[in-house]
Amino acid sequence: MNDRHEIIVLGGGCFWCVEAVFKMCKGVESVLPGYAGGHTKNPTYDEVCNGNTGHAEVVQVTYNPMIISTKDILTIFFASHDPTTKNRQGADIGTQYRSAVYYTSEVQKAIVEEIIEAINSSHELGAPIVTEIKPLDVFYKAESYHHDYFSRNKDVPYCELVINPKLEKVQKEFAMVLKKQ
Repeated sequence: MNDRHEIIVLGGGCFWCVEAVFKMCKGVESVLPGYAGGHTKNPTYDEVCNGNTGHAEVVQVTYNPMIISTKDILTIFFASHDPTTKNRQGADIGTQYRSAVYYTSEVQKAIVEEIIEAINSSHELGAPIVTEIKPLDVFYKAESYHHDYFSRNKDVPYCELVINPKLEKVQKEFAMVLKKQ
């Protein structure tokens, strides 16, 4: 990557939710849903959902660190899902819904470790963070019907009941780093 773009891969439950959150952020150039952290090559959505591939649903976030810092990206990430539950986000249960950070540089690794230490020390979440932290090995792009899912399906009950509250929370807490609506 050149000095204007970085990539980090984040798993915070359903990738539709995480994608919608980061599409709102200034400096985020692309958010691509996909799969990472497993052992199956070129997995499909159905294979990942069965829980046997080892992959998590993730998003690949490409961002300009001159506009939004890695620390801001990770702070929003930890605030927009529950990183204290293993293999679960709300009603979504399974290893594919685990909280995960797949970093692409040692600097990103240091920042995520620092943020986790600060959150755990503060006890603000009531339980320790169980987020998986590993270097990115391979990212597999999800099928095209998952791309921009929220923006194309805002009236679907899952979007109304699960994604909208996350977006409202992020809009309230992180307005300074969001794109103008």
